[in-house]
Amino acid sequence: MSTRPFIAARVEEFIDRRVEGFLRALGWREKVICYTGYGTGESIRVLGRVVLVPKRARSGLGKATEDLIKRRGFRNFVSAACVRASVMISVGSQVVTTTTDRGGYIDQRVRNHGLHPGWRTVDVRSSTSRTARADVHVIADDVEFGLVSDIDDTIISTMLPRPMIAAWNSFIRDESARQSVPGMARMYADLLADHPGSPVIYISTGAWNTHGFLSRFLKRHGYPAGPMLLTDWGPTNAGWFRSGMAHKTETLLQLTRDLPNISWLLVGDDGQHDPVIYADFAHVAPEKVRAIAIRQLTPTEQVLAHGTTTVLPEEQEAAADTPWVVAPDGRGLLSGLRSLLDTK
Repeated sequence: MSTRPFIAARVEEFIDRRVEGFLRALGWREKVICYTGYGTGESIRVLGRVVLVPKRARSGLGKATEDLIKRRGFRNFVSAACVRASVMISVGSQVVTTTTDRGGYIDQRVRNHGLHPGWRTVDVRSSTSRTARADVHVIADDVEFGLVSDIDDTIISTMLPRPMIAAWNSFIRDESARQSVPGMARMYADLLADHPGSPVIYISTGAWNTHGFLSRFLKRHGYPAGPMLLTDWGPTNAGWFRSGMAHKTETLLQLTRDLPNISWLLVGDDGQHDPVIYADFAHVAPEKVRAIAIRQLTPTEQVLAHGTTTVLPEEQEAAADTPWVVAPDGRGLLSGLRSLLDTK
């Protein structure tokens, strides 16, 4: 059986390399984009991407024009990856060298880092870029509670996966117009206040290109800061398309390995596959799931999500021995969770 990547992945890398070479010839330069990482006293996970950006003067007119469109969604998807670029990660006196993948992404674990628990920063640079700083949440070994949250239709109203609406929201609509689901930010803040030092991890099938927008959205609406584990749109090493369910399942399993002491509160919605994914995970690793909280979509949101006014049958059948709470907003979910989690 061949171990070579799927042909679409090879074609994509071939094209990306040619585009990269062309843009470098035009004088474009490397830039490191850092994503929020996480870890423990033993190991941290550093995430980011190396892309090419144009080398242009920041004139007053140019800056004004850029400011007018910088928050339009389509800008998030205009980038040129630096394929297999060399990257150096500096943590204190330690320097770890790695390379980006075929999409320009960095996903590197650094052991024996010497960082104390809390929010820390590490330096990341490529061979020709300026140094960028990556935020990393180092979680103490005695922390046993954590929160995993879906993003789409759980904390932000996206009306996915209807293609035309998703395209309008993602590419055209000004990001300041996106709406937060009522009560969810307060719920997260209260739960984390009850468990000091505990992490919140946001998981989505959305593209890494939207990381900047999502970070600004979380901050603007008062959500606790935390790593976002997104995905790279396009072909994989095994096929034409990526599986959103597989991404979430694999991410949850990875968290059990990276943060073995934590038992998670899993938060999602009933518009797509969160109940099934969370129930399956609870069956596989029951000791890693404290409770499951599912936000109920309105009939209109259900129609936009999958074409009917009711919850999909497979979502209704999802069940686990783990305690469940179901409510239409954050206030209702928090009320039900307080008794389950024995918080005051």
